[in-house]
Amino acid sequence: MSLFITFEGLEGSGKSTQARLLYERLQIRGYPVILTREPGGTRIGEMIRRILVDLKHTEMAPTTETLLFSAARAQLISELIRPYLATGGIVLCDRYSDSTYAYQGYGLGRDLDELHAITKAATGDLMPDLTLYLDLTAEEGLERKRLAARVNRGEQLMTPSSPSSSNNAQQEPAWNRLDARDLEYHQRVATGFQELIQRDPQRWRKIDARLPVHEVAHLVELEVEPLLAQITLLEQDS
Repeated sequence: MSLFITFEGLEGSGKSTQARLLYERLQIRGYPVILTREPGGTRIGEMIRRILVDLKHTEMAPTTETLLFSAARAQLISELIRPYLATGGIVLCDRYSDSTYAYQGYGLGRDLDELHAITKAATGDLMPDLTLYLDLTAEEGLERKRLAARVNRGEQLMTPSSPSSSNNAQQEPAWNRLDARDLEYHQRVATGFQELIQRDPQRWRKIDARLPVHEVAHLVELEVEPLLAQITLLEQDS
């Protein structure tokens, strides 16, 4: 048996941090696990990600945005997710198809039936066993992102120019094209996530993202624990 767990949430919710923390804990416990993200996770997907998050691409049409996200997802599933699940392992993914419904559907007003058809083509109906939603308001999430962006800018200004620090210029910006949309957009996304949770409560688990990081991590682990019995531990070195 395998296990597919996704993390969802608004910008600034801390889902990427929690996905990484769960990955590290499962590794320590000897579970076969990989961590990936959307968009990205593959060479092609990361190239698409750079296009999607770039603040310069303000002219991007909603249909283009939707199809680029779906293209990156299709590559990730084909190249990484399905093959690893086939080995009986655990896949943790930072965002998945629910983000398409929330961001492009509710946020941008795309037709949900159309998005379902596109998503079906990209995923082949592969659905998570569990989706963890890090819950906070759009206002709180954006304020966290703004603070992170200010800290990131400060660190870049303090970093001396040298060959060893040249990779900093290539790092993903803390404030991206989707973050820069107005508050009403992010509020629509938040509403979308809540409606998705109501439609499929068996799959979703809401966790208060306002709690300290270690408390959120503990709650995440409690939600995952019942599903781990079906996973075979890796053989530990003696």
